Amino acid sequence: MEITFLGTSSGVPTRSRNVSSVALRLPQKAEVWLFDCGEGTQHQLLRSDLKISQITRIFVTHMHGDHIYGLMGLLASCGLAGNAQDIEIYGPPDLIDYLKACAKYSQIKLSHRVRVYAVSPGILYEDDEFTVSCGLLKHRIPAYGYRIAEKDRPGRFNLEKATALGIPPGPIYGQLKRGEVVTLPDGRVIQGTDLCGEKETGRKVIYCTDTVFCDGAVELAQDGDVLIHEATFAHQDAQLAFDRLHSTSTMAAQVALMAGVKKLIMTHFSPRYAPGNALQFNDLLTEAKAIFAQTILARDFMTYEVPRRIAEVRSQKSEVRS
Repeated sequence: MEITFLGTSSGVPTRSRNVSSVALRLPQKAEVWLFDCGEGTQHQLLRSDLKISQITRIFVTHMHGDHIYGLMGLLASCGLAGNAQDIEIYGPPDLIDYLKACAKYSQIKLSHRVRVYAVSPGILYEDDEFTVSCGLLKHRIPAYGYRIAEKDRPGRFNLEKATALGIPPGPIYGQLKRGEVVTLPDGRVIQGTDLCGEKETGRKVIYCTDTVFCDGAVELAQDGDVLIHEATFAHQDAQLAFDRLHSTSTMAAQVALMAGVKKLIMTHFSPRYAPGNALQFNDLLTEAKAIFAQTILARDFMTYEVPRRIAEVRSQKSEVRS
């Protein structure tokens, strides 16, 4: 699981930060899942190492323009390029009407391969490897946070041990890999778990924006590996945050602390903290780290690899690169 930040500014783009969009690359599925699609997102994708043709799902948090203005353009480009990949879009109920209106007045026919689903709190997608659920946040209009949970997987199958025990190869190996109990032709009973390494616990990524501090975000982020949370304002501008129902750096850190996550990545920063101003982005980082030490600031095109939860890689450090 690899997270790439395509836009980390709030409200309006700046020279160094585009508006909201985050991509989750799933190498094992050769898929990219997009979270929000602000204006200019397709340009950001073209400047990144991601492949637009691999986008299969798009999750929209809410209907404010800095989170959706790039969606119709991206879909139109996919259609004009003859993209054969199905795309499923999840978002607030109004998203369906918005896309229909865009298609009507821009004379663009949405491909039958594009399917749009209105979300409500709870599980909204599940396959053999992942579950995606959403929950309500607290903003000026209905806004949803998303939780992507990778399912647990059995540990590595010990082929050498199986061979030493004289277990014949074939379908029986599949059963043992799944941890099942198998009776061999000679009457021996083999526990599949005895032939597998330590179970790999699924990773969890949570995306929360836009919202002021709320219990919904804490609940959604429980035991997460990575929490991506908006931090529009500095702590000293908390009144602005309360007035506009956005978060401060310290609110994001409090959510991370209360939820017991492993890493907090802050995003959606107000341009008021750009270089040259009295308060800058690093000041927000300092505020957050005073509450939750494992905090980093997102920047456009930053990529973060979510580390696996298994014994063999416990000593490895997650990789952050430009």
